[in-house]
Amino acid sequence: MGRTGSPALSRALCLAAALAVAACSSTPPKKTTAKPRPRPPIVLSQLQADGAGREILMYTLGLLDIDYRFGGGNPEAGLDCSGMVSYIYQNALGVQLPHNAAAIAELSRPVEARALRVGDFVFFNTTGRPFSHMGLYIGDGKFVHAPRTNSTIRVDTLSNSYFASRFQGGRTLFAG
Repeated sequence: MGRTGSPALSRALCLAAALAVAACSSTPPKKTTAKPRPRPPIVLSQLQADGAGREILMYTLGLLDIDYRFGGGNPEAGLDCSGMVSYIYQNALGVQLPHNAAAIAELSRPVEARALRVGDFVFFNTTGRPFSHMGLYIGDGKFVHAPRTNSTIRVDTLSNSYFASRFQGGRTLFAG
């Protein structure tokens, strides 16, 4: 017998030592950081509009990916939400709107969400203030807006959990 006692005990100690050395030389498990889930693509090919709605839709889609800028009122400088809406209505229809979401809400009349038409306004409470954010409805449950967070003008859906929970309603300037 060796100095450690039984041959079985010697093998067990050798195995334990080998496992300990192997564990030290193994690479630590990678830490996984939660990546934000990619947004599903939003299909725009089903959108349809006529008359004033068509003009608004064309101007609106032409502004996608323009930079957000607080207080911005034209595409070259960047646009905020009410600046985007004011710019589109001025250029598509010749209608001058204030550069303020709450003021635009005051000028327009409520419309049921199920009755929204292309070019209608959609309003959200995103800062604890009524009508603090807005966008333009483009049909098929979608709207275009200028989000505030280092972003660009983009399309979102009214069913998006963030916007659905903050939705304050639709409003319109169009005749019923």
